Amino acid sequence: MAPREPGAQPTPGASRVLRTADGIIDFIARHWLAIFNLGFGLYVLLPILAPVLMQLGLEGAARPIYALYSFTCHQIPDHSYFLFGPAFAPSQEQLLAAGMQSTPNLFVERQFRGNAQVGFKMALCQRDVAIYGAIFVGGLLFALLRRRVKPLPVKWLLLAMLPIALDGGTQLIGLRESNWWLRTLTGALFGIAGLLFVYPYVDEAMRDVLAEQAARPAAGAAPQPAPPAISPPPHTPQS
Repeated sequence: MAPREPGAQPTPGASRVLRTADGIIDFIARHWLAIFNLGFGLYVLLPILAPVLMQLGLEGAARPIYALYSFTCHQIPDHSYFLFGPAFAPSQEQLLAAGMQSTPNLFVERQFRGNAQVGFKMALCQRDVAIYGAIFVGGLLFALLRRRVKPLPVKWLLLAMLPIALDGGTQLIGLRESNWWLRTLTGALFGIAGLLFVYPYVDEAMRDVLAEQAARPAAGAAPQPAPPAISPPPHTPQS
């Protein structure tokens, strides 16, 4: 296919594709925050729906939610919140008394989703609920304050990451055992810090995209003809 000559107009089909692409880019740039908030809202609310479905006896509807989130979260019962039971964060002893299998195999232990005695487990662990819940709530607040929020400096982001690294790391290597309120506090701090670091940059980038979209002609629009050159008047010799 021969290359298109400079100034040649795109075909109608190509123009439609370009207009569609421009429309998608424009929509995302204008509504990125609503898209993010919807995504994080669904991500943190679906795990809460799982125990509700279990309580209603709809285990078949809850099972896919647990399965989906098992790829992103360990779902260890004594690191998870439980609904419809006597304790919001039951201990391992309470869970064993309620029928959870005693085993060092975490892949077996995580299969315990609860029962009428102890309540039903959320599909995300306590720390993940705090992280993504903080991002969701923070995103809603960012919508109100976005023009006044400056990006969080890197040093403060690293400082906010330190508590979750210490709490999770020391627990992972067996030096100590964390608890539900530490997991929640460190997770929420990490989520808010990440939002304050990332969202202002994304907002600025999307405003730049909108400015570029507004500055260039619409896809497929005919270029404006150059104004005709004005010839100088003929020179008349002086008599």
